[in-house]
Amino acid sequence: MDKIKAYGYFLCTPGEALERREFTIDALADDQVVVEVAGCGLCHTDLAFMSGDVRTKHDLPLVLGHEISGAVIAAGAHYQDKLETRVIVPAVLPCGECELCLAGRDNICRHQEMPGNDFNGGFASHVVVPGRSLCQLPDDLEGFDLAQLSVVADAITTPYQAMVRSGLKAGDLAIVIGTGGIGLYMVQHAKNAGATVIAIDVDAAKLAVAEKQGADFTICSKGRDERELKKTVRALVKEQKLPGTQWKVYEASGSAGGQSAAFALLSFAGSVSIIGFTMEKISLRLSNVMAFDASLFGNWGCSPRHYPVVVGDVLTRKINLADNIEIHPLDQINEVVALAVAHKLERRAILAPGH
Repeated sequence: MDKIKAYGYFLCTPGEALERREFTIDALADDQVVVEVAGCGLCHTDLAFMSGDVRTKHDLPLVLGHEISGAVIAAGAHYQDKLETRVIVPAVLPCGECELCLAGRDNICRHQEMPGNDFNGGFASHVVVPGRSLCQLPDDLEGFDLAQLSVVADAITTPYQAMVRSGLKAGDLAIVIGTGGIGLYMVQHAKNAGATVIAIDVDAAKLAVAEKQGADFTICSKGRDERELKKTVRALVKEQKLPGTQWKVYEASGSAGGQSAAFALLSFAGSVSIIGFTMEKISLRLSNVMAFDASLFGNWGCSPRHYPVVVGDVLTRKINLADNIEIHPLDQINEVVALAVAHKLERRAILAPGH
């Protein structure tokens, strides 16, 4: 293959600005491809890597970024058929052969690889990734820019898998805690499934957006403890004649307070899905799970097999993507990160080399 000159923004030292460095791609393994990056979403996990709160699996320096869309411009021997295709790179790339993959739990494959964690990620002009599991996009993107679709790789697919695993169906009650970058899509997925959706957040402005994008009811939890919040939800359920049991609760805030609230809302034959991540600890009485015959489970990423359905929902506007993202030039990444840390971004940022 011809040499490809590339550049990326490397995390060299946690807590310090990312460094732009040039590099050359001059060889590929048979099972690898080169994706010319169109866009890469900035995720809360990236911020945790940058601050040092969470360590990357690969030693630093490392290019972060795991929400990647782009075009395949070079390929190893096994994936020549992928050349010149536009793709989304799944945030979780399973091996496809281990016992977990064969059991249908490939999202938690122990041999999985994650861009921006196990190898250099998408905050770059080009990225080398395994050719397996790539989500090939249709020729017609229905008016979307390829960069916009990058956030499908995590922000939109991760809550979709949580919904599938919970068994949510039409007529159920879905309670979404945290309506930020992931929770807002959880609201939309649940609404599309035919559920009644209650959105809970400490931020009234976020709840207003959630209401516009599918939430039937919203509750501002700022200043309320779990007991008061549970009373409020029960009163709403009674008033609106909603299902009194089998609540599907999705914790997407990634906070100790959100997790405590989610567990407090555990109902008979219901479930709690932990989607958000925090290093904080909380105290629980796990016997509630037994007494309610309920389910409590975590959700790591999303199986690549679910990506085509989610892409279809985005392209047909069943999922509102355009109103929830904004594209920034990749060269402004450090300024954008500073805004994200200061909670001054109202939409999910996508970093694009071509802008």
